[in-house]
Amino acid sequence: MLSKIHQSIDELYSEMVDIRRHLHQYPEVSFEEYKTAEYIANYYENLGIPYEKNIGGNGVIATLKGTKPGKTVALRADFDALAIQDEKNVPYKSKNPGAMHACGHDGHTATLLVLAKVMKKYQNELEGTIVFLHQHAEEETPGGAISIVSSGKLDDVDAVFGNHLWATTPFGHVETRKRVFMAGTDRFEITILGQGGHGAYPHETKDAIVIGAEVVSQLQNIISRRIDPLKTAVITVGRFDAGHAFNIIANKATLIGTVRYLDPEIQSIVKEEMERVVKGICMANNAKYELNYAEGYPPVINHEEETKIVFETAKQIPEIKNAIEVAPQMGGEDFAHYLNFKPGAFFFTGAKKEGHSYPHHHPKFDFDEKTMPIAAKMLIGAYFNYQEKHR
Repeated sequence: MLSKIHQSIDELYSEMVDIRRHLHQYPEVSFEEYKTAEYIANYYENLGIPYEKNIGGNGVIATLKGTKPGKTVALRADFDALAIQDEKNVPYKSKNPGAMHACGHDGHTATLLVLAKVMKKYQNELEGTIVFLHQHAEEETPGGAISIVSSGKLDDVDAVFGNHLWATTPFGHVETRKRVFMAGTDRFEITILGQGGHGAYPHETKDAIVIGAEVVSQLQNIISRRIDPLKTAVITVGRFDAGHAFNIIANKATLIGTVRYLDPEIQSIVKEEMERVVKGICMANNAKYELNYAEGYPPVINHEEETKIVFETAKQIPEIKNAIEVAPQMGGEDFAHYLNFKPGAFFFTGAKKEGHSYPHHHPKFDFDEKTMPIAAKMLIGAYFNYQEKHR
């Protein structure tokens, strides 16, 4: 039956492309995906597959029950966009100013919708239940995954699998790893309160920019001098706001950034050391400060059995040339919340375009659409292989 399913997926490739390009033209950012959620719900309405909407916010969950006993497996696709202006010169360029599918979520959605259409044809031959999990708000904390888990709608699920079309991985490759696959992602904001004044009289001020610059520099020493070199962490200051005129010393500076980690113990060390660094520098400069540290998504920790299923599935798909276990990624994903709740695995399906390509979250981001059928085959293959191992 699997070969017939693969053929059916390939036959609907053009519909996948049409759906993806439609969604790409009408992106909606995290927590504002109302029309996208309605589009997804209407698709299942037309297929005659039972669904629920407004799950944990804008989430949509459709359920396809087979006629044979088996396990319940969720297959997840996210559908939010980013607050980025689309700079591609393509017919399907975003028509919503300041919003863009710059991470492939439109492709994830198209993949899962068409897979549902295919599997509806095979419902009478199906073991167990497929849960088509369409998640909103992956890009912005607290994210949609945690609210969907809290809704209770996944309580009866036995396992969950998720795919990410990965535009920096070659076409025909699948990547994942057992245990920690992606990093935990936290956010911090540091406000330094100095004393402003005339640029000609710095001795009468407490220069927030100079103090802030010292903080930026010393934060990096946490990584190089406070963390075990065999451990992994990242501190990035992505934003530094201060001052408004060339001849005025700023009395306030704001630093905003992210912390990435793989081990919760390292997260605790970074938080403690960050407080120590900021406090010490501000005390030395007779300035005040505020430090707000917000914990974001936890690390994506794949379960070993389900990760093995991913690799076994890749071997059953002729288009996949290579499936490898890669080093942990410092990017984050709120799929982590599903894996903290249920067994499962998350993986990358290579979607790099030929010629020059752009990374995720870039204004000219795009991916090779031919990878969508491969992703669909990976998801449904993982479903069948999970059923086989749990008969």
